[in-house]
Amino acid sequence: MTLTAADPVDADGAADAVFTAELNLHWTIGPKIHGGVMLALCAKAAGLAITGGETGFAPVAVSASYLSAPDPGSVRLVARVRKRGRRVSLVDVELIQGQRVAVRTSVTLAEPEHDAAPLLAANPVPAQMPPEPPAGIEAIGPGHPLAEINHLAAGCDIRPDMSQLWTPTPGQAPVTRLWVRPRTEVPDVLFALMCGDISMPVTFAVGRTGWAPTIQLTAYLRGLPADGWLRILCTTTQIGQDWFDEDHLVVDSTGRIVVQTRQLAMVPAP
Repeated sequence: MTLTAADPVDADGAADAVFTAELNLHWTIGPKIHGGVMLALCAKAAGLAITGGETGFAPVAVSASYLSAPDPGSVRLVARVRKRGRRVSLVDVELIQGQRVAVRTSVTLAEPEHDAAPLLAANPVPAQMPPEPPAGIEAIGPGHPLAEINHLAAGCDIRPDMSQLWTPTPGQAPVTRLWVRPRTEVPDVLFALMCGDISMPVTFAVGRTGWAPTIQLTAYLRGLPADGWLRILCTTTQIGQDWFDEDHLVVDSTGRIVVQTRQLAMVPAP
């Protein structure tokens, strides 16, 4: 996720910061750039715009609206600082391909709670998922049923539990479980944010397995991930005829919640 600083001027006038990036096929789901990747890129651009890359501030909340689905290739990120505060700052970032805005985000930057124990945490993941994937959970790779769709597996180890993907428990909300980690690095904030959109769509549970474009996605960063596997629990409240919601809970190897997300997306055609 390398961003290169560019001249901070765009078609709408002066911006506080402009960056360029090259996104290859490894960042795609099917033929299009993955929504979590774009959200993480916007969060990174916001951090660079407000701090110049200094530590301390992190994207504790990112609200993204998806206007179009970009192809692999060059993109431009335009950042405008709306508030520069001592504890909380706000930056708007647009991700643009060509002359078309693909994603518009509002990024809240502050210091995440990491060392302090929460006063209350309703975290179902440790009881349902061990810190490492069980031996029978296969990585997405050659021969895996998701290998032709999820190209992120070229850069990270993704191990989905396929046991209830197409056969959920009757009368209960479908639940998808995944273990994910970078192949050669320690998971960081941006990787954890990307994992907040890494599950297969919950519509698989009702036989709708086609493209499910995200319309709006909100992510909360609750802490900095520890080294090791990230555990992702994905579920839904309602799958309608046209729209569905999807929630991700991302927990690190210590059992701590690091990211929460909720999105509204479109149900694939039958």
